[in-house]
Amino acid sequence: MARYDRAITVFSPDGHLFQVEYALEAVRKGTLAVGVRGKDTIVLGVEKKSTAKLQDARTVRKIVKIDDHICLAFAGLTADARVLVNRARVEAQSYRLTLDEKVSVDYITKHIAGIQQKYTQSGGVRPFGISTLIVGFDALGAPQLYQTDPSGIYSAWKANAIGRNSKTIREFLEKHYVETSGRDTIKLALKALMETVEAGGKSVEVAVMEKDTGLRILSDDEVDALVKEVEAEKAAADAAKAAGRARAAAAREAAAAV
Repeated sequence: MARYDRAITVFSPDGHLFQVEYALEAVRKGTLAVGVRGKDTIVLGVEKKSTAKLQDARTVRKIVKIDDHICLAFAGLTADARVLVNRARVEAQSYRLTLDEKVSVDYITKHIAGIQQKYTQSGGVRPFGISTLIVGFDALGAPQLYQTDPSGIYSAWKANAIGRNSKTIREFLEKHYVETSGRDTIKLALKALMETVEAGGKSVEVAVMEKDTGLRILSDDEVDALVKEVEAEKAAADAAKAAGRARAAAAREAAAAV
């Protein structure tokens, strides 16, 4: 193996590009990011990195705008993300200047994935150590959610997670995803984050994109209020289940007595 992981352009005998797999491992160690697509709303939620006491937290962002109608969240190496985001922004503005129309989510996703793929087959470079979740609305107003990987693969999703504990979150979303709208979509994203993160305004950042109002980053107070609402709903559901089990047990005892 050691002979095949020193150059990005060399395949191992069993068909692996180890540098690409190492880049995917960097993504898996990155802070968590979740994307959920609703009927009229798209939500991105990310786990905030802890910041130093004297550091300005506003300068540490995991959710960024590519254009007025397109937003991106990432997991992995922040410095790599900065380079890729800047190139995507330049392409979006170039598209607007050349064609006099907004770039589509599908186009910018293919562009980002294309850059990532180029860095897997050129000598003297290394793959980007990030995965991205790209969201926005298409020309017909339909919400879109895409994911790209360091290998250059991209795909569309209804809901997905990248970064640390993403497998656990993806399994949660597979069980609980239903196409919702508005506030319910935000709460579903928060519920997913709360599976592995102690959710709150200080530990979670949430961005909501709607067709009419565009991108909106929720304040810490708004996040805290939503977390309390989700926790109250969960407590009520647990209490209802407990009451149901108690009634069922009482019914069985009554039947046995007869």
